[in-house]
This record gives sequence, structure tokens and C-alpha cells, in this order.
Amino acid sequence: MTISQLKYLLAVAKYKNFTLASEKCFVTQPTLSMQIQKLEEELDVVIFNRKKKPITLTEIGEKIIEQAKIIVNESKRITDIVEQEKGYIGGDFKIGIIPTIMPTLLPIFLKTFLKKYPKVHLIIEELTTQEILKKLKDGQIDVGIAATPLEDNSIKERVLYYEPFVGFISKNHRLIEKKYLDIDDLDLDDILLLEDGHCFKDSILNLCKSLKSNTQKFELTSGSFDTLIKLSKEGLGMTLLPYLHTLDLCENDKVFLREFKKPVPAREVSLIYHKSQLKMQLIEALKTTIDGLIRGIIAFSDISIISPLPKK
Repeated sequence: MTISQLKYLLAVAKYKNFTLASEKCFVTQPTLSMQIQKLEEELDVVIFNRKKKPITLTEIGEKIIEQAKIIVNESKRITDIVEQEKGYIGGDFKIGIIPTIMPTLLPIFLKTFLKKYPKVHLIIEELTTQEILKKLKDGQIDVGIAATPLEDNSIKERVLYYEPFVGFISKNHRLIEKKYLDIDDLDLDDILLLEDGHCFKDSILNLCKSLKSNTQKFELTSGSFDTLIKLSKEGLGMTLLPYLHTLDLCENDKVFLREFKKPVPAREVSLIYHKSQLKMQLIEALKTTIDGLIRGIIAFSDISIISPLPKK
């Protein structure tokens, strides 16, 4: 049994096709098929049901694949150990970022990071918090950027910044005359929210003290802050935005923004990674880059942290 054979197994399990798996592994299809067949003969089991299209795993195959993931991931850590000892900052670095952070944070740090660390090959995915956690535990990504705390004992969290909430109030809204908002002003009856699955929505629900509802004439959630802003401008309610998102609004829209009274409610944004992660030079480089840029954009005083709703 070799690491290469296990990598071939994982590729076929992922793509459910021998030809596609061989292309992704940069070997010929006969070579990949032969190596997997040799492994099946060595173990005296059938790992893949080849009669079905797409290819499926047998019951024992599913167990073997789970163990193969662990072995392949651990084998990669040998390279990480060597690079850490040498202080080398380079190679592949896989990052997952949640949707409510990626569009605003990525343009802030990406160009600077790439210029400072040209030997690093960044692979960035937009993922939900749950997808990030799963991929961190499976070793499919190295680090995530998400709203915290997450209360997961296998994950380390390192705070990057605290991002304030900002109200977007339409011209005929009941709060338009207020210079500063108070948490007690908020009512879920007239707040437009992101769709389920966004931790930013959970933070807003946690922020609002008035959970009584039923007086709304309609219910609407969206996956886009831009959609919520447009609906708010049409007089269909107010919405809350993360501070960084407000920086790109046009001047005509900024007149509808209202900050909160101090202490300002905010969400905690952190770098998260598995406790067994060894690419600490890369993680430190990313954190240092973001720290140096974000502190010039967000003030850190008088912040009141609002966490996502606890998991049931």
C-alpha cells in the first residue's frame, strides 16, 4: 500500500469517474485503474462498485476512504514540519471565507499579501461556516475566515477584527430622524434579513431584543446585501450591514446609514484553523497582513461583541 494509491482512491471517490480522476492526478487512466486494482487485491476487498454509473463506494470502501483521508493528510504534514523548521513561506495555502466577509475583506488584503509573499499559491473558496469547519477537519483547507466564537474544541480561533453593525434606513422609515441608533430601537418586524445559513443573520437575531412578530405583511430573506439595500430604499423596511460593506456605497446611499450609540454592536471576525495545523508561518503571515491593513479602516474602541445564536 502506498500514499499514491491512497491518493488515487480519494480522487475516484471524489469524482466518481476513473478517467476524470486520472486527469486530476496527472496519470494515465490505465495506470490509476491498475494501482487501485492492486490495492484491492492486496486488501482482498472491493472498494468501488464499477457496475453503477457514476461509480459508488462499497460499504467497506466507505470506511477505507475515511481512513485514507487521515493517512494522506498526515503524510502532508511531514512537508509542513520541514517547511516550518526552515521558516519557509510558500507553497499552496487553501483558505475558506464566509460569503458576508469575502467580498469586502478579500480586496483589502489580497494584493498586498501576494506582493509580500510571491512564493505562496493561494487557493480561496467562498464557503459557509459549516462548510469551512468540515473542510478544516477533513484537511481540505488550511484556514478559514469566519464570524466567531464557534465553540468547537478542535478549532483554534484568532481574532482579526471586530466589525460594527450599521443601520441602513429608508427615507420614510420611523428611525430616519435619529442621528444614532440604539439596540432597543430594533424590531424584527421591519428588518430585512439575509437568508438562513448566514451567520450574519443569526447575529442580527441575537442583537434584536424584540422577537415578537406576526404583524408583517410579508416575509423576505435574501442572500445579497445589495438586494436588501434596494428593498429598503423602496420603503419595505430597514436592514443592518457589516461596516466594511458600507465603504463601497455611493454617496447618495450613504445618507441613509446610521451608526449605533456606543458601545457599538459588532461581530467578531477571526482566522480559524484545526488544532493540528502546522502551516503556522503562512497563518502568521496572513494574520499580520490583515492586521496591518484593517486597523487603518476599523476603529477598535467601544465595541460590544454580538455573537451568532448558539447552536441548538
